[in-house]
Amino acid sequence: MKKQTIALTLALSTLVGGMASAQQKQAPKKETIPFVWEGANLYFLMTDRFNDDNNQKEIYFDRTKTSGKLRGFEGGNLKGITQKIEEGYFTKLGINAIWMTPIVENIHEGVDEGTGLSYGFHGYWAKDWTALDPNFGTKEDLADLVKKAHAKGIRIVLDGVINHTGPVTEKDAVWPSDWVRTGPQCDYKNFVGTTECTLVANLPDVLTESEKEVALPPFLIEKWKKEGRYEKEIASLDAFFKRTGYPRAPKYYIIKWLTDYIVEFGIDGYRADTVKHTDAKVWGEFQKECQYAFETWKKNNPAKVLDNNSFYTIAEVYNYGISGGQDFDFGDKKINYFQNGFNNMINFEFKSDAQKDYEFIFSKYSSKLNNELKGYSVLNYLSSHDDGGPFDPKREKTIETGTKLLLSPGISQVYYGDESGRSLVIEGTQGDATLRSFMNWDAIKTNPETQKTLAHWQKLGQFRKNHPSVGAGVHQKISDAPYVFSRQYSKNKYTDQVVVALDVKAGKKEVPVGSIFKNGTTVRDAYSNQTAKVKNGKVTITSNFTFVLLEAKK
Repeated sequence: MKKQTIALTLALSTLVGGMASAQQKQAPKKETIPFVWEGANLYFLMTDRFNDDNNQKEIYFDRTKTSGKLRGFEGGNLKGITQKIEEGYFTKLGINAIWMTPIVENIHEGVDEGTGLSYGFHGYWAKDWTALDPNFGTKEDLADLVKKAHAKGIRIVLDGVINHTGPVTEKDAVWPSDWVRTGPQCDYKNFVGTTECTLVANLPDVLTESEKEVALPPFLIEKWKKEGRYEKEIASLDAFFKRTGYPRAPKYYIIKWLTDYIVEFGIDGYRADTVKHTDAKVWGEFQKECQYAFETWKKNNPAKVLDNNSFYTIAEVYNYGISGGQDFDFGDKKINYFQNGFNNMINFEFKSDAQKDYEFIFSKYSSKLNNELKGYSVLNYLSSHDDGGPFDPKREKTIETGTKLLLSPGISQVYYGDESGRSLVIEGTQGDATLRSFMNWDAIKTNPETQKTLAHWQKLGQFRKNHPSVGAGVHQKISDAPYVFSRQYSKNKYTDQVVVALDVKAGKKEVPVGSIFKNGTTVRDAYSNQTAKVKNGKVTITSNFTFVLLEAKK
């Protein structure tokens, strides 16, 4: 980040701090447990597939053609997510951040990708970045969702796409040639063969390396005029380019449109899609404008500010793994995305590491995150919306999945239905559609095995949420048999420490606590809700569970 940008951020922070202190009576209640991004428990959901608030499955833009199985809109929407926030579903699961698939207006027509007709239910086929797709909801719905989430201490992460538009159809014209390229297709042999190319056929790639000024696409001007907001959008664009001094190149338009959601709604983070398919410099500019937008929102809404955290950015750089440290290798050059706009990178290595034992995973990740990657973090996942090789494809290891994911250092990404064993093998689907079925709410209500799995994820999730040390702390093994470890975290005046025992015997068990809890300390096992006193460096817990989560009793 440039020196003048840092100075601007500090100046805005000082201004926000002054205004907030002047309005202490209006300020939100401070959280007793600080929210630490590096240890967050993040829930990733597909907006269309999670929950429909009224079970009506409204369809817009005449998207009525028969699609391939699970390749059309199923009815999930923003109101449905808000409904589950209000019901306390995420709170019970220990979730303190929600990331949802893109909600901007997608192309109206469907396309046949060889898997049957597909509509843009997933949100990644942008037509107009300035509008929400009515299949997902309205801007009023988004404002309400953010408000209700923040009231429960849950941060909201939107999904941002800069590198491509939606496919070309009869109804959805291609963007002009000074905005996008339609070839060649990426060969991934080097940096240029990954960035200056189209990701797949018929997915126009934004010219993110271009600094050339371009006019707005005629179809967008016509659309805005028809919707009665042309003058407003133009005035907003003029103000943005005047303030920043950026040329009116494609990437800066899109950065402006995406950061508008921060200024207007106070979202807390962006997950950036297909990051390695753009010019690397895009993301440094994106983060700079995100931070400016976030500070502007804080200045304009001092009574709604949750804490002093900066805006958070997560990169999807396909095939990045934590073992690579800060660099991603294209073969002919390496890019450090942490120093080019990102706080965090999705860790595609975790699902293979999860095949190993607990100590291998925990010690490796603690070492990496507290040394090479100190100040940054990774997002660990074991299933996702587009990864055809999940850790547990047949949902036979749901307890192990939850244990390894939720107790590993780094941010945990719970993909919707991980916690309820939602099937990832749907008969009649092709490709990634099998990963994208509607959330299995009925099983949660009626199936005892599903309820058992959910209870496990809830206990570990709440423990992680209540203790930043679990995801952001330093790991230390205490004993091999039973397998016991500690986590410790400290920042400024806040400290947190826990002791965890895994795969211990049911019934009465002794758990050594090392130097974490002194003799005579009363501790609580958050898994069984038992309390005990530390004696001779150990705690005796009697429960039918094989997990022990020890915290100091308050």
